Amino acid sequence: MRDAKQTAIKLVQYLVIGYALISVLYTIHYFYSTYHQSPPPSSSLNKFTRSGDATLMASHQEAQAQELASPPSASSPTHDDAQVTWHGSQTAMRETFIMSKIFSDAMQPSQLTPYFYKARQPIVGSDITMATLVTKDRFPVLSRLASNYKGPISAAIHINDDEERQETMDALAAVYEANPDFRRYVDVHLVVDTFDRQFNLWRNVAKLFARTDYVMMLDVDFHLCTNLQGLREDPDRLAQLMGSDGRRALVVPAFEYVAQADGIDYNTFPTTKAQLLEQVNDGKIDMFHKSWLKGHGATDYDSWYTTNSPYPVVDYDFSYEPYIIYPKQGTPWCDERFIGYGANKAACLFEIYLSGIEYMVLPDDFLIHQTHKYPENTRRKERQYNRKLYSNFREELCLRYARMFMAAGEWDSGRADNLKKECAKNRGYRTAMKSII
Repeated sequence: MRDAKQTAIKLVQYLVIGYALISVLYTIHYFYSTYHQSPPPSSSLNKFTRSGDATLMASHQEAQAQELASPPSASSPTHDDAQVTWHGSQTAMRETFIMSKIFSDAMQPSQLTPYFYKARQPIVGSDITMATLVTKDRFPVLSRLASNYKGPISAAIHINDDEERQETMDALAAVYEANPDFRRYVDVHLVVDTFDRQFNLWRNVAKLFARTDYVMMLDVDFHLCTNLQGLREDPDRLAQLMGSDGRRALVVPAFEYVAQADGIDYNTFPTTKAQLLEQVNDGKIDMFHKSWLKGHGATDYDSWYTTNSPYPVVDYDFSYEPYIIYPKQGTPWCDERFIGYGANKAACLFEIYLSGIEYMVLPDDFLIHQTHKYPENTRRKERQYNRKLYSNFREELCLRYARMFMAAGEWDSGRADNLKKECAKNRGYRTAMKSII
């Protein structure tokens, strides 16, 4: 009996040890599979990186595959709703669901296709991407920008989801095929919906999918006369201008021809500051939208005409809307509640300024507006709506950033100086802050 009992005890011990070994092996296999194995090429599962960067790996992998394959056809895009798996998790979400959250303030639904066309030229991270928005009547202008700039361009292209959708896709394909520079330098991100003039949504799309450290918020109708070569060829100088903490944005002054007929042919535009000043002195060229001085007056054109050095914007106005080069990472996004003409870009730049970014004017580079017609009736109605929205937005933003700076212990730092100076002009903000400070 005693021998049988000892045998049973040993058998149980062996079973326990065996079970423990199997459990350990299973656990090792599970974690190895989760963290070290890549999904098979046919898998639709993609992972975010640990860095917290919001770039969708699903879109990136799609773009890489597209770069090696033949370009997309001119037919309307078909959206494969990829699955995105968060790193270290078994939870998968649809890409369209994630996009709906990223752009939750915009009018929806929109069908977004990043990198519908992907630039073939290798990207240098320290370069400057032209982040721009384009509608079907501006396809030729985008093509000219590619040939002029010869650098990375991230273009959010809006396609109306109507009976002209296929015609618009055909026109885009024709421009793509006709210009090698377009294929070489332009990343095209399609936004297909029924909502016109969601300018800030389109700006955010262009910025989100840009692939360099710096972006320039550019309206495609502006011609880059100096091409920014001095900055692009000297990344150390560019980094120095951005400041050691990266809290600067570089203003590129904008001009237009006094006689609109002179602003049609970009081939006649000056390409150096000396040539520009000659035409300014002759009365042919002036600051952009001089009749609306608040829009660009803070650039201080009189100082620009005589300086050879960068200088800060000191007389900021909440209507100021310059064209800026700024870091992609760590800077605010454009508020997508602004639909249509009026205050949309000013709202972007106001939030960038309030976040603690200093505006610094470049002394030698400049843009000139290429003349085109505006839909004045539409602009007037939309400006009335956005004027009221912008008034409430500024007060909201002042209070929100004040709380953020206080919570982060930065209220007494230089980063809050822009807010203190600008928001002191807002009566609602002053009243609210009395109960906080």
